[in-house]
Amino acid sequence: MALFYLFAAIAVGASLLVIAQRNPIHSVLLLIASFGALSGLYVLLDAPFVAVIQIIVYAGAIMVLFLFVVMLLNAPHEETAYDERVHPLLRPGPMRFGAILALGLVAELVWALTKGRESGPFGTASTPGVAAIGVSLFTDYGFAFEVTSVLIIIAMVGAVVRARRQDPR
Repeated sequence: MALFYLFAAIAVGASLLVIAQRNPIHSVLLLIASFGALSGLYVLLDAPFVAVIQIIVYAGAIMVLFLFVVMLLNAPHEETAYDERVHPLLRPGPMRFGAILALGLVAELVWALTKGRESGPFGTASTPGVAAIGVSLFTDYGFAFEVTSVLIIIAMVGAVVRARRQDPR
């Protein structure tokens, strides 16, 4: 139980620090730490396949791509033009929208947790094993899998072309 609390604290703390950072590279690195803690939670839940996929796909591929794009674009530190003492719901524009979305997320979590108690314990449904998921992924969804990989390559090439410095001559 101590490991659960440790991984949960790391995940929540790193996730909160992601949005508190002004440096985008620090935010990406903290998001990778949060994904690692989530992977530890999946291991504790006896879901090693999901834990490995969390590390390989999210921390390994997507976050490295984010880090690559942030470093390629050389994103500056965030400059705030608002008074930080003002409550987020009272700030204009995106801050208000983000605060409203956060309140919606909290309401949804409360609803989901209360519904979970009513319906009984989780994990009663039969779930397929790793072999069945692999066979389904590479047979039924093989085309979609390949199209997704091509789309990610196109997005990366687009980011490189977009960030390329123009010759002043």
